[in-house]
Amino acid sequence: MLAFPRQALAQELVTALQGLSLLGDAHNGLFLAAPRRTGKSTFLQGDLRPALEAAGVVVVYVDLWADARRDPGALIAEAIARALQPQLGLVARTAKKAGLDKVSLGGWLQVDTSKIGKVDGLTLVDALRALHETAAKPVALIVDEAQHALTSEAGEAAMTALKSARDQLNQPGQVNLMLVMSGSDRDKLLRLVNTSGAPFYGSQVQRMPPLGPDFIAHLTGLIEAQRPSLAPVDTATLQQAFAAFGHRPQFFMTALGQVLSPLASLSGRFEPALLQAAQLQQAQDEAQMESDYLGLKPSEQAVLWRMLAQGTRFRPYDAEALRFYRDKTGKPVSVAQAQKALEALRQRMPALAWKSARGEYALEDAAMHRWYEARVAAGTWPPAPPQGLLPLEDD
Repeated sequence: MLAFPRQALAQELVTALQGLSLLGDAHNGLFLAAPRRTGKSTFLQGDLRPALEAAGVVVVYVDLWADARRDPGALIAEAIARALQPQLGLVARTAKKAGLDKVSLGGWLQVDTSKIGKVDGLTLVDALRALHETAAKPVALIVDEAQHALTSEAGEAAMTALKSARDQLNQPGQVNLMLVMSGSDRDKLLRLVNTSGAPFYGSQVQRMPPLGPDFIAHLTGLIEAQRPSLAPVDTATLQQAFAAFGHRPQFFMTALGQVLSPLASLSGRFEPALLQAAQLQQAQDEAQMESDYLGLKPSEQAVLWRMLAQGTRFRPYDAEALRFYRDKTGKPVSVAQAQKALEALRQRMPALAWKSARGEYALEDAAMHRWYEARVAAGTWPPAPPQGLLPLEDD
């Protein structure tokens, strides 16, 4: 995979996280949203993390999708524990040389040296404070796919604890704890900030800028250097193809490798073939979503349609929603039937619906919103089954 450093963007974010930017609220928490596979995690680990470490910050990174079977709250706690272990290990060795079984950190926390690294009994607030004081450096906690924390009570509690840690460790003019929360779904990430009961109420979710012309220019330079016979490369067509791939570098680079392969039976320029591959991928993605929709029962289609139309305003069981379901199915739909339909959407493989620990629902894949909006704008919504096929019926 081609590495494309985004050091300028990383440095700007480090400045903002340190509270040194004139505008913005990143020192209270930076919330970044970007669609899946657009390079967000690569940027966080390959650019932002090294930039923070170069600025003298201890960085803790955790991906809440690394193991979807594990509770998000436990994943966050373990990531902090791993970062704390080497720091406490140094303190423990010093204590043992002095003949001590326990050591006091900053006069406020007693750590049992026989349990170093296990952080038994430590709250997240205490663990982060211990990490800050033992390292004698600011701490940055990067939580990738942070919206997944909302799927469990422990995950929600961890988010609340992180907000408390931020409030306790940071002082005016001094940022000791930097929080970076990223998500592949802006609507879900907003649930961390947009209500009075949200852990980070008042913060703003920002869209992470996608890779753009600078990435294409970098790539063009590599192609022309390695394959001089292809110069000059049509950068406008490459940019158009990249956009058709949804600014997803992995898919784009795979297709580029195929059209540039010596085994490819191409006659003429490679750029049109790349654009055709991008358009084919886009059509396949849309065909899959249409197939998923048409494979649902009428009540499930009605509920999914309501989710697509309402977005963050979706309320599954209110009177307007029940009227909507009745209008689209042609018969009354009870709360119990709507609940059964939502559960069916969640249990599909891959899942079409997402549920938070508070009982809030959203689309699992935000790309379906874009597909829906494009079809509505084109006047082709809702999808209709092919001629000769009968739609599924509810039991």
